[in-house]
Amino acid sequence: MILVRKGNPKNIRDWSDLGRTGVSVIIPNPKTSGNGRYTYVAAWGSAIQAGVSPDAARALLTRIFANVPVLDGGGRGATTTFAQRNLGDALVTFESEVPLIEREFGANFEVVYPSRTVLAENPVSVVDKVVDKRGTRKQAEAYLQYLYSEAGQEIAAKHHLRPRSAAVLARYVKVFPKANTFTVDDVFGGWKQAQKDHFDDGALYDQIIASAKR
Repeated sequence: MILVRKGNPKNIRDWSDLGRTGVSVIIPNPKTSGNGRYTYVAAWGSAIQAGVSPDAARALLTRIFANVPVLDGGGRGATTTFAQRNLGDALVTFESEVPLIEREFGANFEVVYPSRTVLAENPVSVVDKVVDKRGTRKQAEAYLQYLYSEAGQEIAAKHHLRPRSAAVLARYVKVFPKANTFTVDDVFGGWKQAQKDHFDDGALYDQIIASAKR
């Protein structure tokens, strides 16, 4: 999600607006931060999903990162830069972080839901080697099933995590507005391929940053 100053003075509505002249964007470093990496794939994927070419997506990301005054090492640093140091017109962060930011720094911000964004999935699995060694397979599998039960999804929603259950989501529609999302698999062919194409040394992200600094 895109967090903007109260009143949205720069009229930021979508990813393309983050690349406009005169807009300052706070994004943590995608090389060191999951938040930053998700921001990158959200902006790139949104462009691709809208039907633009990879070259046009690259141009958009170059404009966006040219507007980033400082690449903090992680999401917390970026939040401090935006909310406490008052640097930047927009902060890109996870949806679940917004209530926490408002609780700590006050309701001086507004949330912008872009036309498309990436679904930030929280992976969870039972590790066979571990549960078999410790004899905890039954408990681990029960926990995994509970996470996706109605009760488990209700707890997730109360802690600001968008529920995957349609029934629970419907009960929290005012908290979680409708969002048009895609996955990393949809656009990039999975994280392994995204890493190779975009985040390995010398890959697209490094090329984009080099161009953005010119």
